[in-house]
Amino acid sequence: MNIAVLGAGMVGSAMAIDLAKDFNVTSFDVSEANLQAVKERNPEINTVQANLKEYDKYNEWLAPFDIVVTAVPGFMGFDTLKAVINCGKNVADISFFPEDVLQLDALAKEKNVTVITDIGVAPGVSNLIIGRYNEEMKVNNFECYVGGLPKVRKKPFEYKAPFSPVDVIEEYMRPARLKENGHIVTKPALTEREFMQFDEVGTLEAFNTDGLRSILYTMPHIPNLKEKTLRYPGHIDLIIALKGAGFFETEETEMNGVKMSPLNFTSKILFKDWKLNPADEELTIMRVIVEGEKDGKS
Repeated sequence: MNIAVLGAGMVGSAMAIDLAKDFNVTSFDVSEANLQAVKERNPEINTVQANLKEYDKYNEWLAPFDIVVTAVPGFMGFDTLKAVINCGKNVADISFFPEDVLQLDALAKEKNVTVITDIGVAPGVSNLIIGRYNEEMKVNNFECYVGGLPKVRKKPFEYKAPFSPVDVIEEYMRPARLKENGHIVTKPALTEREFMQFDEVGTLEAFNTDGLRSILYTMPHIPNLKEKTLRYPGHIDLIIALKGAGFFETEETEMNGVKMSPLNFTSKILFKDWKLNPADEELTIMRVIVEGEKDGKS
């Protein structure tokens, strides 16, 4: 089977290397450095340097492949996925874009392809968990608490980004959608902080983020749905301070003759602090709580 992986960043490269154990894999990316890093870890992976925003070239690029995996930054995820579907290719996507993926449902059916979106850890594994228990019992409450964390805590942020810092900031900015008592409600990201205890890790803080995604609409019968992100305590206070001071604003401003948005500047600075280097150990914490009734019992 021939698989194309679009995007060779930290996540895309990891998926390409895993898939190459069993399949013929070609990695696409605009960055020659990213592709070289993939090649160094597995010389058998084919690489193609390509500007993945050139959607009109997808038919030519993707013609030889049976399945496509998209791992591009969130801001270009929707258009990338749409272009892949238009090529008539089955696709798995982890790009975490802000648009409603169900807008592409009719197109996918027209092209007779299967599209699995948000198939990472959470959303992703968490969706599979609720899908299983939805078949086994009447679910009335679903909660997911999840976060990727560095093993070594380094001040001030005590965080390393396993994907693009721009996408991490987007997660901190995007309003969080939850479901309470049968109604979808929207709350600001970073709100309703609570502290939780985890074996071997200790106390973490949890806060609202927009991680429920499609299950808000594909599981309409479940009255209560909640997802929160986990970080080491204190991290979110720094993010709230940066956000309040305007460091995440997208409107460009001029400085010494150069135009740049505060968000782009902040991302450049945070990338140095948050960059996950090959030698850095990290861990993923996820707690999923599913409550309901089965065989007449709670």
